[in-house]
Amino acid sequence: MLFEVLLYPLAGFFMKISDDAQDEKNNIIVGAVTGLISVMALGYLAVTSSDAATIFLGILLGTLLAGKVDNWGHIITLIIFLVILTIWGIPELGIVTLALCLAAAYGDEVGNDNDWLVGKRKLTLFFRYRFVLKLTVLLLALGGLIQKFYPGVLIPGVSFFQPETFIYFLLFDLAYEMAGIVFNTLYDGLNRNIRRLS
Repeated sequence: MLFEVLLYPLAGFFMKISDDAQDEKNNIIVGAVTGLISVMALGYLAVTSSDAATIFLGILLGTLLAGKVDNWGHIITLIIFLVILTIWGIPELGIVTLALCLAAAYGDEVGNDNDWLVGKRKLTLFFRYRFVLKLTVLLLALGGLIQKFYPGVLIPGVSFFQPETFIYFLLFDLAYEMAGIVFNTLYDGLNRNIRRLS
């Protein structure tokens, strides 16, 4: 439990720094270093928790389908993530649960960049903060809570999440958003330090 509380936000924080370093600053070195930190945390979570594996594989496949894996940094971190899963294996996943997370992540990505949302403030915020996936994770966590009290509640192909998974995912997302807010300050500091080392 302690590892999840630390690794979910760590992964989210460095994922955002990596994304912005590559997308906004065109800095492959900072993007690669922070992306590597993020993917190592994600890899550990994915091989030790079926909930994390389902969520992050869903995000990975959803962003891939939406055409968001669009630079070398994304491709390299994707490959590293898949290598980690191949070597250490992943826990058993519910295929329907994975499909739900994939569809939610895809919906968030497509909705976030859609021109028809211009002028629709509430919908823009809904997709900007990736609420489709948040609501999906919440429903799966509520299903897991119900299952604790009624173990006979089973749906073929659906692996409900542990209730605390929703909290962990919120920590991931909060750290991601916080990194975006303080990106320029962090980027300048990281860039300076990496230049000193090279």
